[in-house]
Amino acid sequence: MIEIGVSNLGKSFGVDKIFENITFDIKDKERVGLVGKNGVGKSTLMKIICGVEEAASGQISKRKGLKIGYLEQMHSFHDGMLVKDILKLSFSDIYNIEAEMNTLQKSFDNIKDEKLEQAVKKFSLLHDSYEALGGYRIKEKLDKITIGLDIPDKMQQNKFCALSGGEKTRVVLGKILLENPDVLLLDEPSNHLDIKSVEWLEDYLNTYEGTVVIISHDRYFLDRVVNRIIELSSDGAYIYNGNYSKYVVEKELRFLQELKEYENQQRKIKKMEDQIQQYRIWGAMRDSEKMYKRAKELEKRLEKIDELKKPIKDKKVKSFALNSSERTGRIVLEINEVSKSFGEKNLLTDANLSVYYKDSIAILGENGTGKSTLIKMVLNETPCDSGKIRLGSKVNIGYLPQDVVFEDESMKVVDYFSYKYSISISEARNELAKILFTEDDVYKKINNLSGGEKTRLKLLTLMYEKSNVLILDEPTNHLDIDSRESLEEDLINYEGTIIFISHDRYFIDKVATRVAEIENKTINVYDYDYEGYKYEKSKIQNMMLEQENSSSELKDVKMISQSKEDYLRKKEDIKRIEKKKRDLKKLEEKIMQLEEDIKAQEQLLYSENNDINVNSEYEKHVKLKEELNHMYKELDELYEDDEIIEYSNN
Repeated sequence: MIEIGVSNLGKSFGVDKIFENITFDIKDKERVGLVGKNGVGKSTLMKIICGVEEAASGQISKRKGLKIGYLEQMHSFHDGMLVKDILKLSFSDIYNIEAEMNTLQKSFDNIKDEKLEQAVKKFSLLHDSYEALGGYRIKEKLDKITIGLDIPDKMQQNKFCALSGGEKTRVVLGKILLENPDVLLLDEPSNHLDIKSVEWLEDYLNTYEGTVVIISHDRYFLDRVVNRIIELSSDGAYIYNGNYSKYVVEKELRFLQELKEYENQQRKIKKMEDQIQQYRIWGAMRDSEKMYKRAKELEKRLEKIDELKKPIKDKKVKSFALNSSERTGRIVLEINEVSKSFGEKNLLTDANLSVYYKDSIAILGENGTGKSTLIKMVLNETPCDSGKIRLGSKVNIGYLPQDVVFEDESMKVVDYFSYKYSISISEARNELAKILFTEDDVYKKINNLSGGEKTRLKLLTLMYEKSNVLILDEPTNHLDIDSRESLEEDLINYEGTIIFISHDRYFIDKVATRVAEIENKTINVYDYDYEGYKYEKSKIQNMMLEQENSSSELKDVKMISQSKEDYLRKKEDIKRIEKKKRDLKKLEEKIMQLEEDIKAQEQLLYSENNDINVNSEYEKHVKLKEELNHMYKELDELYEDDEIIEYSNN
């Protein structure tokens, strides 16, 4: 059954077109991911679907009686409302019935005979409705949602206006889930949720009886929840069946197929144009009306061809090119017996952590456990109550905060960058173009930038300053998926040390080589990547359960431990081989470039240019040849590497 139908929808803001020709259907019980670049209008489309905004063209049809719940990125309620009262708004129909039942029940003593009989019948009907709507399960439903989304009793007593942005998101999401609508429209639902809450939400949505439409940049979340992807662009929508990972593959295949069809058609058109030209030449040479007629027939056929547009591959975000300066010592950071409290809230007690050169360490933990506080103590922005924090030798920290703020946000982007680094406007524009600040974008004032644009600008400053230790607090917040993937690649190839906080599990899995989890007021360190960390955690939990149930199962525990070691060893093998493959590719590219350089050098040597110093150029030529021979030897060694050959053939 079709719940929502979108037909030829278009939207503009003034003269600026946002999108047009958007057509798709959303069916009952589907899990739909709405994806597309930042600024393409995903949130706007969602607002149009739920009636908050109007379209410029096209139409939307909805099943009669359809109940929609909409989670937007901005929330507002009356300033005086308590969190618990907002959550209870979800049960307003039930509370109204309950009030009517109470009124009727009180009237029983004052009425008799027929009126009493009518009142009892009405009470019975109301009671049936009350029970059917879940009146006796309100507390159970509230507990399920508030525990899952981490909305504790203390927060429920607070005024909504006093909450942080993340807390407001959790409350509004909880209210919508409690309403149990036919269709959930969720705009970035995993924002501000810790990993535990996100995993709970995934499980909840996977068993949800209605339809779910999600805007999200969380690839892990999309992979676990959605079974259909709608990709939004400025001139249409493309539909893909499957989760996000399947969409990525299918999108590439669609591009290749469309490119093939376009090239085949272009060859056909070129052939017809050549034939038309040839018939006209023959007609002129022989004064043949038959040839002219044939040319005109082909022209008419050519005019009727519906020419395909050349498919254009998405413009990839350029590398942030994060470089480090001189390397640090082996020990980058030592946290020894550190404790920290705020009033009665104790965050850390005698916590320890050592970070070493080239570590990429993810700081994990539930919301409120002190992850950002730990970072602030390392940066000396917040003092620790006891213990010591020491930085290693030659440490030069580059810090990306969760909320990026610049010194003077009234400045234009290009002026800020030019002034900060004492470079020309032209040089500043060239640097800004690396992170897709082009044309008019560079003349925007910083205070008019989106969250993603501010993050990209801050990352560019880190690139320029060549920090050898990066501390990143939620670096993927506000970044679209392309920008996240570009940042991931840069961090993987970064030659310094990385300490980061993130709730993006896909990002953590790609970037982290170690995990430090804040739990029970201490820091537990796992010397694995994210998958290894999860594996270790689950096995520890399983072993604890087994030990509780029976101490006689120690043999099984050893088998589990061996299985874990085999898994982690395989993960390390794959990572090592992947690095060798990247090295091989880079070496091949260097050899190709060096061969071109040698070719150009030889042309210069054999030219009749009298201005060159032949001896000097010949020495350069010899050095280039020696370098090339050395690279050939490296290449032979990599080609003979059994690990690469075996891995590539699997």
